Order: sequence, then structure tokens, then C-alpha cells
Amino acid sequence: MLSRRAALMVGAGLAAAPVLVQAARAEGSMDTSAAAPADLSSLPRIRHELAIPPLVHDHEQVASTGPRIVEFTMDIIEKEIQVADDAYLQAMTFNGSIPGPMMVVHENDYVELTLRNPATNTMQHNIDFHAATGALGGGALTLINPGEQTVLRFKATRAGVFTYHCAPGGPMIPWHVVSGMSGTIMVLPREGLKDVAGNPVAYDRVIYIGENDFYIPKDADGAYMRFADAGESYPDTLEVMNKLIPTHVVFNGRVGALTGDNALTAKQGERVLFVHNQANRDTRPHLIGGHGDLVWEEGKFHNTPRVDLETWFIRGGSSGAALYKFLQPGLYAYVNHNLIEAANLGATAHIKVEGEWNNDLMEQVLAPSPYAGT
Repeated sequence: MLSRRAALMVGAGLAAAPVLVQAARAEGSMDTSAAAPADLSSLPRIRHELAIPPLVHDHEQVASTGPRIVEFTMDIIEKEIQVADDAYLQAMTFNGSIPGPMMVVHENDYVELTLRNPATNTMQHNIDFHAATGALGGGALTLINPGEQTVLRFKATRAGVFTYHCAPGGPMIPWHVVSGMSGTIMVLPREGLKDVAGNPVAYDRVIYIGENDFYIPKDADGAYMRFADAGESYPDTLEVMNKLIPTHVVFNGRVGALTGDNALTAKQGERVLFVHNQANRDTRPHLIGGHGDLVWEEGKFHNTPRVDLETWFIRGGSSGAALYKFLQPGLYAYVNHNLIEAANLGATAHIKVEGEWNNDLMEQVLAPSPYAGT
């Protein structure tokens, strides 16, 4: 059951957005029991344990079988997280991580997700897959109270990287999203990725970046406020949210989550697929010192990738993918190229690349030395 505070919050949110909520109620109350059952008894099943971002669970790049039912389980976890040294967020998460874990399947596979909302939570939650068809992306069929679980199955009919997020109705939707409830599902073509000429292309590793904008209130003295639970944080957070000016723009949940000791790693000569998700705002990733060799800017793998991009654009509410082969060793910075958000608000990741320097690509002809001119 919902707590009294959570019920009041949900009720207030629903009253504030009747059109959207009525649509959600109409879709959610639809009785699907009379629909002809899908006979999938002949399909094999495979189960994947989800990895903690920026890692991604093991998967095939080229499908070795026909379509399968791919099973996942995710727990919704409400918890406080530290966003920066002086800032905490009452977060709502898929599986305890921000972003939510990436799921990988192949086109025409069936995704079967068990979604669980532990009784220790205070809020209703659901999941809207941008990769799915109908029922508000599954959101209208997955709304669960604390202490409930649901199982949703959908056919992955479109290839690409797609956002998923919580969408419980009305102003609860943006609040849950900017509190951490978003992630990515990658639907690979069965034959794998292809370059602009239609030739097969593979990657050596995936780096999964989830970009989040957070809106943490401050008190009268200018210090970030801290709350006992998500419900208590809502009124003050809503006031900051509605000004559309984030206090933090971060990769993978907090400032510095992917820098310093937490920096990502790669090797010279490796092809790395960067998958970038932003469920709420537009963003523009850039790899300082590198490029997007092949970029699926809209995230859709049957579209011809763009070539040699310096910066690419990810629309709010979507995921994109970029493939780069690292040619030089050293430290690379992967940033949101709104440099204010990268340097001042937290949207920066580092990649440490091992290898041997190639002077043909870049050479320091003269090291810094005295200059006597005026």
C-alpha cells in the first residue's frame, strides 16, 4: 500500500494534469484478458543478470539463433544518493543505479521484464519503454504500488538504442525522471551493426553513459537541503524543477562518477561503442581528442550512421550511439559540450587509454621553453 504522504503526493500530481492522467487511466484500465494469447511456447528462453553502469551485461553482437524470450528482473529502489560533496538527492532508481542498467536484446526478440516495487518504498512506479509499441510504452500495464510486482513482455521490433523511464502520470513523470528513473535498452540488428557501406562492424567494449539533470533545493543560507525521504523533498524540488535550471548535470549519478579513480579504461586500437542516454534534456556529447567514427545520432541502427563527427546531438528523451577506435594513448575527456555544464555542473567522464604514442598523428615539435619576444 502507498504511505499516506505518497498517496497525497500522487493525488496532487494527478489532479494537476487531468488530460495526461485520463489517458493513462483509460489505457491502464483496458482489459487485455480477452485478447488472443501469443503462443511463444516454441521460443527458447535466456536470462541475463543486469550489470551496474557503465558496464553492460554479456551479449552477442550478432544473433546466433532465431528470436528468443530474453528475461530480466529489475527492482525499484528509493534511496538517498550523494550527487556532490555538498549535495544529496532522495533518488528513485531502477536496480539501485543511475542510470538504470542497460538491457541488450536483438531485433524481434521478446523482452520479458519482471519489475518489482519493494514494500519498503513509498511511491507508485512503472516503466515506459520507448522501444515498445502500445500501452504508453508498457507504462499503462506496469503501474505497481510498494509491495507489488508485475511482468511485462514486448516484442523488440525496432533496432537501436532507446530510453526507458518511469512514467506514473502527470507531474509525477518529470519528478521521477529527474530523480534518477531512466535508462537504456539496446536492440541490435540480428546481423549486428553495419558501417555506411553496409559492411559489418563490431565493437570491443561498450561504455554506457547516463546523463541526468538534478534539481536540488537550497535553504535560506544557500546550502543544499537534505530530506528524510522522496515525498518530503517534492514541494521544494518542484519549485527548482519548474525554473528549468539544473543545479547539477552529471554522468552516471554524481559529479566525478567517471573521473579520477573512477575513470574508464580502454586500449589503443580498441573500438568502443559509447551509448549515451538523456531522458529529459537535449545534450551534445564530445570526445576530447577523438571523434565519432560512426554515429547513430538518433540511436537507430537501421539508419545509415554519420561519419567523423566532432560533436553529436542527443535529443531529450532518447539515446544515441557512437563508435570510436582509439588511435592514441593517454587521457581522454568525454563531455557534454555545453562546457559550463561539463566543467561546472559535472557532465564529464575520463577514459584512460593504454598504448604507445604515434608521432605521425601528433608530435610535440618543441616542448614549452623560454620565449624572449614581446
